Amino acid sequence: MLPAKDYPLGIRRKAFYAEAMKPGRVILIFTLAVFFGGALLAPCLYWLAQWGADHFAGLRSLAGAPFPRFVNRSLLIIALLGVWPLMRALGACGWRELGWVHPRGQWPRLALGFFLGFVSLAAVVGLALLAEARSINHLQAARFGSKLISAALSAGVVAVLEETFFRGAIMGSLRRASSPGRALVLSSAIYALVHFLQRPPLPPGTVHWFTGARVLAEMLGGFAHWQSLVPGFFTLTLAGLILGLAYQRTGNLYFSIGLHAGWIFWLKFSGAATIMNPGANFWLWGSAKLIDGWLAMMALALVLLVLLWSWKPQPVSKHAEHVDNLD
Repeated sequence: MLPAKDYPLGIRRKAFYAEAMKPGRVILIFTLAVFFGGALLAPCLYWLAQWGADHFAGLRSLAGAPFPRFVNRSLLIIALLGVWPLMRALGACGWRELGWVHPRGQWPRLALGFFLGFVSLAAVVGLALLAEARSINHLQAARFGSKLISAALSAGVVAVLEETFFRGAIMGSLRRASSPGRALVLSSAIYALVHFLQRPPLPPGTVHWFTGARVLAEMLGGFAHWQSLVPGFFTLTLAGLILGLAYQRTGNLYFSIGLHAGWIFWLKFSGAATIMNPGANFWLWGSAKLIDGWLAMMALALVLLVLLWSWKPQPVSKHAEHVDNLD
């Protein structure tokens, strides 16, 4: 057998691109498995919760949860169970390939990212309060404290899990199949798609084995309404671009985790600490989700400008270097 360098250039290019397309196929299979598997798993979890409620009083609150929540949790369970097989199929051998480097010296980046994310959405909430689009929700002191703690915990857990998955796994593997720019855009679109799932307006009634698929289709119904699509979906895509750019330009996940955590904190806490006033322009100020208004999109655009001005890109991907070497 001839050494690889002795094959004609055309054959070597075809072999290289065939290998480079493997991550794309793996991610497509993984995505289909998450959506179809989650849709099929949701009824099973729902029936298990109903059975458990009949035998254990502590499970009654879980059994009373709306069925779409079981669909959301099923998607998350399948995704988390599939992360390790996904990375093994893509050839990842360690945490460093997921963006997890040694934390020594990275804490300032984590703190700076959190500060930037926190301030950007705090400004959105503050302006909405000043314009009387939102008002303070006068909670009892104990409940206010519990919501504060809950928002902080959610921010930390969600930021770590999602950045490891969307930036470390998805974006990292896409960079093996294409250029860094294409990987950034495509991973941001995937991130936006997953977060754009809407809550169905009505409960499904009797749950059958196919109910998860029907509810999932309804959760994707937001794409049929342009007022929710614009700016909601594009704001989420912009958020994915910012987080991906932070990952590219720092070379690890710490800054993007901090930034993401700052955003998640306000997404969770603003829903408890404030309420939307009747007659408020939701298209401008956002709904209870906060992130689906034009003001939030402008705040994120300012964050993007800060990142573009502050950091230079990391070296080009191995994919680009390999193509250059073939010439």
